[in-house]
This record gives sequence, structure tokens and C-alpha cells, in this order.
Amino acid sequence: MNVAVSPAERSLSWRRMLLVAVLCLLAPRAFAQSLAPASLADQRAQAVTQVVLGILSYARWPVEPAQLRLCIIGPTQYTDDLVKGTTQATGRPVVVQRLLADHPDIVNACDAVYIGKLTADERGRLFASLIGHPVLSISEGGDQCTVGSLFCLRVADDQVSFEVNLDSVARSGVRIHPSVLQLSRRRAPAP
Repeated sequence: MNVAVSPAERSLSWRRMLLVAVLCLLAPRAFAQSLAPASLADQRAQAVTQVVLGILSYARWPVEPAQLRLCIIGPTQYTDDLVKGTTQATGRPVVVQRLLADHPDIVNACDAVYIGKLTADERGRLFASLIGHPVLSISEGGDQCTVGSLFCLRVADDQVSFEVNLDSVARSGVRIHPSVLQLSRRRAPAP
């Protein structure tokens, strides 16, 4: 059976085929681009978790807690992996909870605090409440190392590093192993 097909219908059929072929070629690339940011964010969150756990493993409190209580204070970018809770290499569990900056009993509820974005006033009140108590503080942004945090994270696409505020460490009551202090002096390799 022969069916007559007009040149216009044949042209339309070829256009459809060409469009389908182009879409098939471009779809994986578009799909991969939409997944890349989430994957990069996950990688950063995992890297931050490893650095935070590393810092905590080299800290010693006057009375070692059986389980380490880490409190996340303020909005953060990189704690998605951390909030799941974990266990340190020593077997000590790390219990993670979110608290408001003005929580009245932070010093009794937390052995360590991970600080996100806070106003200057909230940050000032938080650090005032920590004075004289052995609470390790880690700030997500690097600018807080001059204002009271013991450790300040520097998060880049390919690595997480940190700075140490030696004055805050000396006043905190938490002892930090010298190896961690040496690590903070290492600079990222130049691109």
C-alpha cells in the first residue's frame, strides 16, 4: 500500500525528528547542571562536618562529657550533614540540637556551639553568656574570629579551612591540642 505524503508533511516530520534529537542531546547536560549545585552543597556540608568533628576530637574539657552536646545557633549554610548527629572516632556520640541565640541556659545545654548568622547584638549577648564557661565555639563565617569565637571556618568550593582565635582559646577553659593550632596556620594551595 502506497500512501502519498506531501512535501510539507515530510518536512514537518523531519523537523520533529530533528527537534527530538536535539532535546535528547541537550537533556542530560541540562539535568547534570541542575544537579551540580545540590551536589556541591552536599560536598561542602560533608566537608564542614568532617572539619567540625576533627576540631571537637582535639578539644578537652575540664570534665569530659560522656556524650558531646553540640548546639547550632542561628541560621547556617553548611550544617545539613551535621544535624544528623554522629559519633566521634573515639566512640563518643555527638548530639546536635538547634537553639536560639538568647536561650537562657546555653552554657549548661552545650559543650560546643556552632554559630551561624547572628546580629551583632545577638552575638555580643551570646559571647557574654559564654564567658567563664568551658564551651568551644565555632563560627561558620570567618569574620567572627576577632569577636570571640575560638574557631572560624573558611568554606571554599574545594576545601574547608579554619582560623583560631588564640585569645579566645586561652580564656575558654577548653584545651585545644597544639596539632589543631598548627593546622590552622596552613594555607590553601594557590590555584
